[in-house]
Amino acid sequence: PVFAGMNGSAIENFSCVIYNVSLMNCTWQAGTNAPGDTQYFLYWQNPRDNEEMECELYIKDENGRNTGCRFQNVKIEIEKAYFLVNGSSKDSLIQFYDEYIELYKIEILTPPLNVTVNCTRDTAGCIITWQPPLTSHVKKGKCFQYEISIQSK
Repeated sequence: PVFAGMNGSAIENFSCVIYNVSLMNCTWQAGTNAPGDTQYFLYWQNPRDNEEMECELYIKDENGRNTGCRFQNVKIEIEKAYFLVNGSSKDSLIQFYDEYIELYKIEILTPPLNVTVNCTRDTAGCIITWQPPLTSHVKKGKCFQYEISIQSK
């Protein structure tokens, strides 16, 4: 495809993570050949909402250039979400960057809840129990896999 704009002016190293159930952070770096006055703007669209939304809270570098975004109340849907970062400069046209991302793949899960350990002297055994981590989209507890690491002292 032919993209309007100067080669190397689009953002690089775009990545997003979802944490604490509904918060999302996206970050990127300015294009290697982007003019110094280039400013970037992030838009995204969750498949269920038809409207494209611009970032509400940009993360800025020391020069005031947008290099990331924080989102609240993010809902994880099954379909891929669409992300678009375009740029503007008074000197030249800036290439845009876009990507489709499956949000469940970028979620950092919270730790399991209410972890308890009950050890009995007579059997020298312990029972460890917990509840699944908080998440907005996983409805079945059996979807989770756990790993227990026991350090003996």
